Amino acid sequence: MEPNRQGEVLIFAEQENGVLSDVPLELLSKGRELADTLGVPLACVLAGHQVGTLAQRLIHHGADTVYVADDPRLKDYQTASYARVVGDLIVERRPQICIFGATAMGRDLAPTVASAQRCGLTADCTDLQIGHYTDPSTRQEQPNLLLQVRPAFGGNIIATIVNPYRWPQMATVREGVMRMSDADPARQGRVVKAAVRLDGLELPVKVVSKISRPRKVNLKAARVIVAGGAGVGSRENFRLIRDLANVLGGAVGASRAAVDLGFIENDHQVGQTGTTVRPALYIACGISGAVQHRAGMQESAKILAINSDREAPIFGVAHYGIVGDLNEVLPMLIKAIRGGASIEQVVRQHAQPQA
Repeated sequence: MEPNRQGEVLIFAEQENGVLSDVPLELLSKGRELADTLGVPLACVLAGHQVGTLAQRLIHHGADTVYVADDPRLKDYQTASYARVVGDLIVERRPQICIFGATAMGRDLAPTVASAQRCGLTADCTDLQIGHYTDPSTRQEQPNLLLQVRPAFGGNIIATIVNPYRWPQMATVREGVMRMSDADPARQGRVVKAAVRLDGLELPVKVVSKISRPRKVNLKAARVIVAGGAGVGSRENFRLIRDLANVLGGAVGASRAAVDLGFIENDHQVGQTGTTVRPALYIACGISGAVQHRAGMQESAKILAINSDREAPIFGVAHYGIVGDLNEVLPMLIKAIRGGASIEQVVRQHAQPQA
């Protein structure tokens, strides 16, 4: 599709069983910023059955228009039906930007839609901005493009990706990366019925039943997270992480390295390939601080890093640091807190402020 610089910013509003996920509400905050910068409307596409009542919540979080595709055949997510609805809307409305959550659904749907539209897609973005791009071969400047930012090459670099020629510009964004804005119940917007053209479309899957496994931990809701990395050493040694989390009334987190080593289940993973968190206090124990992990926790209100390597990158994002063996440091912290000391007192006594 040729560029349409008057086109909307369009967000896919993911829902399941009539319940909106947090992802579209988070994306609306960033989408509002992008749309205002471009001077264009912000819209959502909402697909499902009997989901029209969800439209007002999307408007309260920043949408100007919500396109509602309501049909019994959309009750359960299937790639073919949802891709047809979203693709038809893109052809009709010609948005300049389309954003999906990097969820299981979004990671399935977005590339299918992008392939049908013959446009690019940047996956797992950690930031989106509007900026200019100069083509190195023609020296021609392209204004107001979507700058799609994501870690690359194992997190060793941060890449900024642009798509100046084949639109819409499409990206997926991980859950929790964008901060959800507060709802404005007084905000007004339009709810528009979207066309549903599924006649003749073969849906190869029939949903007989759904079995869901609840997550063992809700990291996004935790005010305190104690996270362990490969430096913890073993699954048995993770009891120190759990003990400190318990005395603080917090949740247990982990780096990808700790999960890959089998120290803890992946529900506890924090980072770009896990959960993005913003607790009041994040304690990183034996975590070196790879880019992927920092991307998922660096917006925590306070960060305490405990590591034997004083050059570990985690100290670069920490507010306080303790250089030492966690097998000695953690029991000392646990004992002090059980003895009645507050975490603030313990940090002031044992940790050093980081620049």
